[in-house]
Amino acid sequence: MLVFVYGTLTEPERVATVLGHGPADAAEAFVGRATLEGLHRVEGRYPTLAPAGSVAGRLLAVDEAGLSTLDEYEGVEAGLYARVEVPVEGVFDGFDERCWVYVGDPDRLDADVTWPGDGSFRDRVRRVVSERDAVVRSHE
Repeated sequence: MLVFVYGTLTEPERVATVLGHGPADAAEAFVGRATLEGLHRVEGRYPTLAPAGSVAGRLLAVDEAGLSTLDEYEGVEAGLYARVEVPVEGVFDGFDERCWVYVGDPDRLDADVTWPGDGSFRDRVRRVVSERDAVVRSHE
């Protein structure tokens, strides 16, 4: 499966550390450069995303175990980041037409971002991603 990364996980060394790969294996886990349209990067304690705009990043290929490891790294269970699904255009052979994106809770990251609507942070992010037709476009 694919994960769109836009912050510290764009660095092969960080991916190697987080996923327990050697540097060469980590570099091979990147399947291409991409742009996430519909959200833009915002700085806080850690990078996060906000509605509107676009952000450049990379597509990282992981298996189920790798996705679980990334969830731990991003603090999904603790509510630091939410993992949401976004469509991908320019699909790579062997991958789904959707990828995962981690969006940090601005209240937890001291980021100046407002996610409109009611409900949990994750629900608001999902709604915005869906309603605003967010999409990841590959450059490869």
